[in-house]
Amino acid sequence: MNRDAEDAPGADGTPGAGTVLGPLDLIAALFAGEGGAEYLGEAVTQAGHMLQAAALAEDAGAPDHLVAAALLHDVGHFHGAVTGRDLMEGGRDNRHSHTGADWLAHWFGPEVTGPVRLHVAAKRYLCAVEPGYSALLSEASVHTLRVQGGPMTGAQARAFEALPGAADAVAVRRWDEEAKDPDRATPDFAHFRPMLERLLLRG
Repeated sequence: MNRDAEDAPGADGTPGAGTVLGPLDLIAALFAGEGGAEYLGEAVTQAGHMLQAAALAEDAGAPDHLVAAALLHDVGHFHGAVTGRDLMEGGRDNRHSHTGADWLAHWFGPEVTGPVRLHVAAKRYLCAVEPGYSALLSEASVHTLRVQGGPMTGAQARAFEALPGAADAVAVRRWDEEAKDPDRATPDFAHFRPMLERLLLRG
């Protein structure tokens, strides 16, 4: 994929023939289009969930790269052969963490894409090592945990802890789980756009 994206989504999130958008315009179009869809059985939309996660990170005083990772962590649900709905219907893991991170890597460095790639693994990790964490999961998140492989084994948890960026992924995971409040007011995508601009890879 080029750093400018051809056939980018239109206002409804569907591809536009021959349209060329810069990366932030493309991501904004996803938030405005597909982002309006329901979020895996939760009481918020996909875009609302990600904006709320970013707002929680920002409120916690997180550095820009973690706010960006929180904002973009579920972008992999927006495209791919296996959708978020397929995941909820119990088919198979859509590996949205990996597809999203790979897609974002065209424009952002590993400090952003790493936590995106590991945020599902971080859920499995926390369920394995932190007493009571599983009780914090929403009903939908409990369901997807089963599809995603369930809590880690001890060996898997130790391997996860050794990964670069594991601690950042855990932080994003906590905001991810908390970002499902339909009554919480959150900034819109434009609020976060200058931050994303600063984080874009150059050259």
